[in-house]
Amino acid sequence: MTKKRMLFIVLGLLLLINAGCSGSNESRNETKARAKTETASVKTAQGNDRLPNIRILATGGTIAGANQSKTSTTNYKAGAVGIDTLIEAVPEMKDIANISGEQVANIGSQNMTNKTLLKLSKRAAKLLASDDVDGIVVTHGTDTLEETAYFLNLVLKSDKPVVVVGSMRPSTAIGADGPANLYNAVKVAASKEAYGKGTMVVLNDRIAAARYVTKTHTTAPDTFKSEEMGYLGNIADGIYFHNDITKKHTKDTDFNISKINQLPQVDIIYGYQNDGRYLFDAAIKAGAKGIIYAGSGNGSVSDEAKKGAVAAVKKGAAVVRSTRTGSGVVTPNPDLEKENILASNSLNPQKARILLMLALTKTDDPKKIQSYFEEY
Repeated sequence: MTKKRMLFIVLGLLLLINAGCSGSNESRNETKARAKTETASVKTAQGNDRLPNIRILATGGTIAGANQSKTSTTNYKAGAVGIDTLIEAVPEMKDIANISGEQVANIGSQNMTNKTLLKLSKRAAKLLASDDVDGIVVTHGTDTLEETAYFLNLVLKSDKPVVVVGSMRPSTAIGADGPANLYNAVKVAASKEAYGKGTMVVLNDRIAAARYVTKTHTTAPDTFKSEEMGYLGNIADGIYFHNDITKKHTKDTDFNISKINQLPQVDIIYGYQNDGRYLFDAAIKAGAKGIIYAGSGNGSVSDEAKKGAVAAVKKGAAVVRSTRTGSGVVTPNPDLEKENILASNSLNPQKARILLMLALTKTDDPKKIQSYFEEY
């Protein structure tokens, strides 16, 4: 190497060193920021072996809702935001778990169909069977959230945590509750203490069992309640479990989603003054294999409605009494039991429908169906 070439190399190195030392703070900060971003990307791609792996299955709903107005909490488009945006909005989740997500559906939960419910459940079951997944979070619209949660509670054969979460305010609203709810849902799903507790619902800093929780208010953030049976626990920075569910769930049920490809039609008929049998007749004519009767009080059935219920049973349908009151146990009625008209125990009409659909995939024996309502 010539002396002249060596001199050029040395001068070049000196210029580079000088530029690095005398460059602006802004340039140095940009370099550091790029390095930090690249490092974070590598960590995200590789995962942190010390953290649990949580998969988020998104179905749409208010938690993914958006509106041009920041002050509107009721007029918005449900499911306007995708799963990637939901995850990016709560980067703190990556401190407690390795997060990945996928879009199973993007709908308002009033449009949740049996077909989509089966799709979601089968995907969740497949993920839970994998050693690479430690827990699942399902984002869901609140209108029918409790029904999906209870269905998952009955058909998933795993002790791994499954948490269903939503929000009452869209992502664009002032005071949106979605980010905090999602963060808490991931925190619960990542907790070892959450194993074996069945499907849970997390909103408003509370942890509820899918079997017991229900939506009680049209718009308030604290709409989901377990007033009669109590919550499983609550979240106040940490996770605090206080109770266990006594009803059978997940691995202890007779239902396995891998063996269910179609659900029978089960309809709900609402009891009221001057109701008649024609709604039962219409349901049977439309193809119903089961009917839930949301009766007044303790599942009371009017004389005219009883005629319709008895006729439906004689045509091969299963009929189960629930209550429109919102809470309490519907107790067996000896006179109605003689007609094979069953009782829902403490399941509200919408959850009684979920259980009856699953029961009818296994049996049409009234005694066996009644035992499901007692046990699950």
